[in-house]
Amino acid sequence: MDVKDRLIAELTGLPVTVNLVDQSKRGYHLEVLLTPQIIRDFALLVRQLDFYLVFVSAVHLDPDIEIIYQFANYHGPCRTLARAFAPPDCAVPTISDIFHGANWHERETRDMFGVVFSGHPFLEPLLLPEEDKDLKPLLKKPAALKPADKVRPAAEAAAVETRDRRPVTSDRRPETRD
Repeated sequence: MDVKDRLIAELTGLPVTVNLVDQSKRGYHLEVLLTPQIIRDFALLVRQLDFYLVFVSAVHLDPDIEIIYQFANYHGPCRTLARAFAPPDCAVPTISDIFHGANWHERETRDMFGVVFSGHPFLEPLLLPEEDKDLKPLLKKPAALKPADKVRPAAEAAAVETRDRRPVTSDRRPETRD
């Protein structure tokens, strides 16, 4: 079983949606749609499967900020992009204790977008001066916001069904609110 198939098999235990995508067009093999509540579970799983963190960032979309994680594997080609929409308070759990490299990525994402990574050991400004720590320079004006389906390509392949989730295409997000 290759790395990609093993990850898909392991993800069947989590309430996520997995989309297979064309790596030559998108730069990654799998897209995983998460909710903030399972970010840490997902990070622990990919860590156990010998993935490493490539980056953490965010995109300001309508209606929410989307947190983006990219992972790759030491043993075979399986770039994985994970997406989670931040809740209204913009607080998501840190993964900096699971992937130490997330420390600065999360601090930068906090500086630029205002995302609070709960449990982060030192969520102080990284790039901005202390007096500008609430500036959030990459947040867009409401008139400039675009919905997710307008900024990303449609899924090229079928979604893989996982427990408690119906497959969705990559231009939809998992439900996070009642």
